[in-house]
Amino acid sequence: MEWISISNDSGRGSSTKSDSVSGSSSSSNFVGILPKESRDNLGEQERKRIEQIEKAIERLNREKEHLTEMWLREKGYVDSIRNLKERVDVVKVEIDKAERIFDLNRAAELRFETLPDLEKQLEKAVEEYENYVKDITSSGGQLLLRDEVRREDVANVVSRWTGIPVSRLVKSQRERILNLAQELHKRVIGQSEAVDIVTSAIQRSRVGMNDPKKPIGALMFLGPTGVGKTELSKAIAEQMFDTEDAVVRIDMSEYMEKFSVSRLVGAPPGYIGHDQGGQLTEAVRRKPYSLVLFDEIEKAHPDVFNLLLQVLDEGRLTDSNGRTVNFTNTLIIFTSNLGSASILELAGKSEKKAEIKNKVMQAVRQTFSPEFLNRVDEFVVFDSLNQSELKEIVSLEMAKLSNRLAERNIKLVVENEALGYIANIGYDPAYGARPLKRTIQRQVETPIAHALLEEKFKEGDTIHVSVRANSLEIS
Repeated sequence: MEWISISNDSGRGSSTKSDSVSGSSSSSNFVGILPKESRDNLGEQERKRIEQIEKAIERLNREKEHLTEMWLREKGYVDSIRNLKERVDVVKVEIDKAERIFDLNRAAELRFETLPDLEKQLEKAVEEYENYVKDITSSGGQLLLRDEVRREDVANVVSRWTGIPVSRLVKSQRERILNLAQELHKRVIGQSEAVDIVTSAIQRSRVGMNDPKKPIGALMFLGPTGVGKTELSKAIAEQMFDTEDAVVRIDMSEYMEKFSVSRLVGAPPGYIGHDQGGQLTEAVRRKPYSLVLFDEIEKAHPDVFNLLLQVLDEGRLTDSNGRTVNFTNTLIIFTSNLGSASILELAGKSEKKAEIKNKVMQAVRQTFSPEFLNRVDEFVVFDSLNQSELKEIVSLEMAKLSNRLAERNIKLVVENEALGYIANIGYDPAYGARPLKRTIQRQVETPIAHALLEEKFKEGDTIHVSVRANSLEIS
């Protein structure tokens, strides 16, 4: 019996990714290609699954044949043009040689017969190839082969090696920065003022208003846990550097002791781990275009700030191996829970916003030195979340769950009342929106998982989440 690994989302959609048959998916199931008479022992769902896979394989085989045909055709064009160019070059060399030895008859034959004929063939081959390229690109397709390496190709390779987004055009970068606030609002709920402050700081930097020898910006996010500080950092990284993986997170609770500070730049020579580099310097050296997130900065040992002052002042830091690491292409963000009690105490009172910020900044000034605070570009105070904003967050999380279920061809419908119910029971003022995910896991995801294991829901079904008798009902 032959076995293949089958991705859960195969057999649906028109793209080859969703129809792929591979072993890369962690949720793959291994299904044997059984003889037809042996399939009677399988359940209805398994038989449908195998039929879907067989159709996907047929579809992929047809696509493979089409791509092979395209590749051979393009290779023919490229080889033909290359060969004709080489022949033209050879003839030109022979003409020069014939003229040098005064073989004028041979030179005339090559110049006025052979060379024009080859150039005509080359012109025709190039015209046919250009028409082919025009037909492919006008229909939204892409060439499989090229006869030359373009700047974009080199940029893409460099981008993959270094993580530097050099493949983006200047125009698209400008558009991203202009639309930054709009994109951030899609992910971060209830922090309009924070998003606007962050956007303004980044826009100033991107148009060259900031010192080019310093980091892109240095921001401090202040507020209680679970209000969106980390989520906003991830969203910024995705918009500026194309991926959330561009976040270099340093948990400052690990640097409360004096001896731990050296780990940021690497152990001194002669100590264990000297050749491994520092946790901060090595991460930025490998990803020079990144967002560096110093989480809970108030917990750091005072010696940490001596290193940070050098980064914020000069945009560079020297590791234990003597290598200078450039921070000028990084965005520095510090997060802190200082003043959280004041924010929670006055939450929901819009007229108290100025008072809240004053109390938070008072706590900040009492904790950090003036030298450090003077080098921070913006202090961003995050508001506590209200009920309607929590409901929006629940809606976003349910949309993610809906997308995961859609991979199984199952639709999820959540009533508006259910969103409010989850937001109400999942909110804890002390922990912000973080408990919402656990509530969704317990109240929604776990019951749906049990129902799927018991085969109460199958492909093509719709799952309804509603409130009945003051509790969630999955039907």
